[in-house]
Amino acid sequence: MIKEMTVEELKARIDAGEQPLVVDVREGWELDISSLPFARHIPMGQIADRVGELDPTTPLIIMCRSGGRSMQVARALEAHGFGSVANLTGGILAWGERIDPSLRPY
Repeated sequence: MIKEMTVEELKARIDAGEQPLVVDVREGWELDISSLPFARHIPMGQIADRVGELDPTTPLIIMCRSGGRSMQVARALEAHGFGSVANLTGGILAWGERIDPSLRPY
């Protein structure tokens, strides 16, 4: 079962000095509109080919625009043996609404 993480929980972890590995699975053009500077970009369509770039023992937080694509990727990673995967509930839209309103919604 994939864990859900709220944007408030992620922000609290960052504010506490943690550096969680956030993987943004959106397309490049989406990052041109709004992005989180600490997130690592691996588009959803490239995850299967680039899964070797990720450590299965490192906790991962997967994000997208609103949470649907990231949940699919989180499930795939969990099935691939990744032990700690969370979906960022609401994605970049939630981050922009509740954490950083300067982000442009799309």
